[in-house]
Amino acid sequence: MEQVKLGIIGVGNMGSGHVGNILAGKTPRITVAAVADRREARRQWARETLPEGTAVFNEGSQLIASGLCDAVLIAVPHYQHPVLAKEAFAHGLHVMCEKPAGVYTLAVREMNAAADRSGRVFGMMFNQRTNCLYRKMHEMVHSGQLGELKRVNWIITDWYRTQIYYDSGDWRATWAGEGGGVLLNQCPHQLDLLQWICGLPKTVRAFCHQGKWHDIEVEDDVTAYLEFPNGATGVFVTTTGDAPGTNRFEITGTRGKLVCEEDRLTFWRLKEDERDFCRSSKEGFRKPETERLEVETDGENPQHVGVLNAFAGNILEGKPLVADGREGLNGLLLSNAMHLSGWLGEAVDIPFDEERFLQELEKRRAASRKKEGAEITFSTEGTY
Repeated sequence: MEQVKLGIIGVGNMGSGHVGNILAGKTPRITVAAVADRREARRQWARETLPEGTAVFNEGSQLIASGLCDAVLIAVPHYQHPVLAKEAFAHGLHVMCEKPAGVYTLAVREMNAAADRSGRVFGMMFNQRTNCLYRKMHEMVHSGQLGELKRVNWIITDWYRTQIYYDSGDWRATWAGEGGGVLLNQCPHQLDLLQWICGLPKTVRAFCHQGKWHDIEVEDDVTAYLEFPNGATGVFVTTTGDAPGTNRFEITGTRGKLVCEEDRLTFWRLKEDERDFCRSSKEGFRKPETERLEVETDGENPQHVGVLNAFAGNILEGKPLVADGREGLNGLLLSNAMHLSGWLGEAVDIPFDEERFLQELEKRRAASRKKEGAEITFSTEGTY
């Protein structure tokens, strides 16, 4: 096999972006063999855009069963991610899944088990892991350059969305259709990066405000307090209601402070470990000596194209993935814990009662309102 024949299930906002990248020759070892979408307008777009003869299906299940593809990319509403992935694995196909892995962890655990049984390649579209800034943060934290973790703060409020965005699809911003709001739609990347770089917290206390800034039933404003296994603490703040918003990721360890903001990475490096200094200093107000460093990176940030090229490389040659699909569970554990904490009004430990989470979610799905979608497709270029 010289090229991976890819079927794309869902050619809305994200799926059409992947089609564009592939047709532009940015993924030379991938070709689009088929697409599927439930909306006639998107199927017609595919017929007009893709090379003549490319198969276009109404349902992802039809594409999976067609025998035309080596692999599928799943870019549909969140509840369907585990369902279609399991079906694809059962047909011997490799799977690349858009974020999030799913809506609730029990379904994702089933998906991961199906991946294990199949022996096929399973990737997650965590394209932010390709960003040189976050890769460097991961390297510095895991190499011990920051010492022991003390504090993690991420304010990620530059996800501004208008009401028409939420009105653009009947599934958007509903418990029945999407399964959550800013935590499940915009922030899976940040929640993945947080746990990838800093590890999963052990306890979460979250305040999730539903429909605070928009006419929606799910959360659009969240503040969460985190406690990590070693005693470090953190705060995670996000919303789709702030303009212009902020994106500042700050990690403090016993050897200094690392800040990612405005496409720059800055390290305030301590000359000695703060814990040692605290215990040995004879001066009550003195601080450890610090030097400020602008951290250099390799400058590479291939995003979605990088994830897809790594996916093809893994299928064809066994090269590393950007993110194994099974790792999608970790960020979802964090968002599920935040939701559950908000619903119950109390702190939630990780691991938590996943059956309890599903019961609470089903209550909200049952009461979810029906709405009409305008079927508007927006460009996502530069958004994720």
